[in-house]
Amino acid sequence: MLFQFIKDYLKHRLTAKSRHGTHSPFVYKLADEVIYDFNDKSEYKNIEEQRKKLFNDDSIITVTDLGAGSHLNKSRTKKVSQIAQNALKSPKLAKLIYRLAKNTQAKSAIELGTCLGITTAYLAKTDPHTEVITIEGCPQTAEVARKNFQDLDLENIELHVGNFDLILPDIIARQPSLDFVYIDGNHRKDATLNYFKWCLPKVTENSLLIFDDIYWSEGMKEAWTEIKNHPDVTVTVDLFWIGLVYFKKGQVKEHFKLKF
Repeated sequence: MLFQFIKDYLKHRLTAKSRHGTHSPFVYKLADEVIYDFNDKSEYKNIEEQRKKLFNDDSIITVTDLGAGSHLNKSRTKKVSQIAQNALKSPKLAKLIYRLAKNTQAKSAIELGTCLGITTAYLAKTDPHTEVITIEGCPQTAEVARKNFQDLDLENIELHVGNFDLILPDIIARQPSLDFVYIDGNHRKDATLNYFKWCLPKVTENSLLIFDDIYWSEGMKEAWTEIKNHPDVTVTVDLFWIGLVYFKKGQVKEHFKLKF
């Protein structure tokens, strides 16, 4: 599996383009102003300081794994620092998620997979009026995330704890439309396609769906291919680590691979 992942990464690097290799005005602007905006921002500072605290947090919690969405629950103890080092999105990627969310001017953002809440915090920092709804399967992990939100004085986050499959449909039903959805968790083909299909009735031409770890496994690669080929999808951007999905009306259907 690791060998295949490395092979996929090298292939992506060889075939992906930079902003100058895109012929779509929309994607060029997105790349130039959002994806490749590596300037430091004041919103990053406190969150990255909180990340460092997590790296040094040796407290032990019980991590409950919902079996990637199945009925099989598995529990094990881990240090918070271990989870932070192995499971948090890198600063580079978390900052990109922030910029993408801010670019959509989302009134609400939904995240599947809170983990310790660092990426959630980035979403909340885009605008204090943006409602951030996040779901975490593990209760004790969620409590660490909740404390991080308190430490960062973030009051626009609604944290749900439990199985994505049971919670997400109700959250979607409450939304008049979906502005921004970040799917980071339950990396199985069937589950990923279900989340995508559940979102479809509420997407608009301004919606952005982001799928994490699209090269995680053969199943995830198959799911990403099906999502790209769906007739409602007009533009996708494959950044290897994540895939961006847009529904722009009147846009020629195109798929892009960009280096990141």
